[in-house]
Amino acid sequence: MTRPLTEPASEVLRVEGLHVGTADLRLVSDVSFTLAPGERVGLIGESGSGKSLTALALMGLLPEGVRATGSVRLAGVDTDLVTAPEPRLARVRGAAMTMVFQEPMSALNPSMRVGDQVAEVMLLHGTQPDRRRARAAAVTLLKSVHLPEPDRLARAYPHQLSGGQRQRVMIAIALANGPSVLLADEPTTALDVTVQAQVLDLVLSGVAERDAALLFITHDLAVVATVCERVLVMYGGRIVESGPVAEVFTRPRHPYTRGLLAASDLTDLDGDGRLRTIPGSVPAAGRFPDGCVFRTRCPNAAQDCAVLPGWSAREGGGGYACHHPVGTAPALVRESHIPVLQVQERGSPEPPPQAEPLIAVRDLHRSYRRPRTSLTQAPPVVHALRGVSFDVAAGQRFGLVGESGSGKSTLIRLLAGLDSPTSGTITFDGRDVGGQPERRLGFLRERLQVVFQDPMGSLDPRMRVRDAVAEPLAGRREPDVFGRVAELLEAVGLPADAGDRYPHQFSGGQRQRISIARALAPRPSVLVADEPVSALDVSVRAQILNLLADLVQRFRLTLVFVSHDLSVVRQVCDTTAVLHRGELVELGPSAQVADAPEHPYTRRLVAAVPTIRGALGGRSAADLARGVPEEQV
Repeated sequence: MTRPLTEPASEVLRVEGLHVGTADLRLVSDVSFTLAPGERVGLIGESGSGKSLTALALMGLLPEGVRATGSVRLAGVDTDLVTAPEPRLARVRGAAMTMVFQEPMSALNPSMRVGDQVAEVMLLHGTQPDRRRARAAAVTLLKSVHLPEPDRLARAYPHQLSGGQRQRVMIAIALANGPSVLLADEPTTALDVTVQAQVLDLVLSGVAERDAALLFITHDLAVVATVCERVLVMYGGRIVESGPVAEVFTRPRHPYTRGLLAASDLTDLDGDGRLRTIPGSVPAAGRFPDGCVFRTRCPNAAQDCAVLPGWSAREGGGGYACHHPVGTAPALVRESHIPVLQVQERGSPEPPPQAEPLIAVRDLHRSYRRPRTSLTQAPPVVHALRGVSFDVAAGQRFGLVGESGSGKSTLIRLLAGLDSPTSGTITFDGRDVGGQPERRLGFLRERLQVVFQDPMGSLDPRMRVRDAVAEPLAGRREPDVFGRVAELLEAVGLPADAGDRYPHQFSGGQRQRISIARALAPRPSVLVADEPVSALDVSVRAQILNLLADLVQRFRLTLVFVSHDLSVVRQVCDTTAVLHRGELVELGPSAQVADAPEHPYTRRLVAAVPTIRGALGGRSAADLARGVPEEQV
């Protein structure tokens, strides 16, 4: 029997024995934890672990056909939220307990001005007496989350804001009624590192002002180390380890936690110079093996793991532990005990010898005219690129780094012949690319291919994988098309039967492997990867980065790698170029740019990347937002 929540001063939320599933599948099992007022708790794990489903169960927002059992008690609410009727839950949601979702464009109403959306949540819960005062309070809230010109932005629609601005609006909505519990579900995924730092600082300051408890859901361990005091590690729908952040991240007890820590550190390499990864992937939801759910991927697995549950409650409620000690585990686990705190930095590979550039960019400019906003004024001009020049040699691994709006995507479109420069030149193997009609770009289409950030957006959901990978070969002299497809699927580490399935039947990392296979189909000499790992779990990110390195070497490719994360580019590329507001502000060897940046903007990018080392050393989200380097803490 669930006891009532009688001490709201010490616990604002208690979850006991939470199970989530359908009639046939168990998706989340026996999840229990508490939140105290002002406490910040991280919930980490790979996609498919059950993190978001747990948060939706707390809010009473489970999809149709999925139900929860167990107990969820919220201070000040006399009803168990698991069994509460919808009208009672509606009064709790948005007031006592609120949620910031991962994708604000999906959560915001596209046909409603953002100021009205912030005002609406206050009117619904009666925290403002009328619409006029609610609108005034909405502008104040938008100002509190540091949106520029809040009066003007309150009249804007979601599509007129940047990704970071939309996420700030979501935070304003979540904090509008002074909640006692805030659930943040991957609120910074795929955001630029500097914008991410600002959003984290807003979340922390918002909950601190209201003494609200925070449950922060993410796959980024460095963010949890920066934001949270306590962490819950989730895998296979269960919490497999919990405890204070410093303890769990420096003395992890479960093999899964050790694997996550190893995969999250881009400087910790194995004996072959490869990033450490967790083998395999999370099983499909509800299809977890009997016994220990992690045993199919665990280097310590023994025969009794098929029977033993794989975790046992430790006395005092300090967390969970694997039944088997580390023992003679492979390097993945044995050497990742405190990987971020003990590893030695390594330099980037030496660039290839100087040769005639395969790609030459000279004084490149690209300007756009925005739609006219006044009959009496000329349309405003946006200068996306301003005098950019660089060379890429054959076989080089060239990284482009910058925030959203820096000009990276514009530059990629120009390199791929998908847009024309306003002025300047681009040559590919001595042939002009800029301004050429499509019929004269056949040489470029054969030799340069692009891997996009979102594979679900670039893969046709109605085409089987086999046909999607074969599509670039249409019209080319390929004697055995499907033999080539099978070879590519094997090269990117997908099973032989993958070609018969559709994109939605794969995980995010597997879909990115499909995109890479399709890009390699016409045997290009240049592979352009546009933010290919920005939204992936840390373990999957390591797998994809290792895969790209292997394929570049195996097929003798030239790689142009685009990212907003300088630490990722440092690992992948031998040369790094930093773009800022359309200008190339720094160019040089990746190790030099990352370790001894010369331009203030590059230094700010380096300082804004959260690390476990920096977080446990005392660097806060506010420090990250201000760009305070670790050595100055």
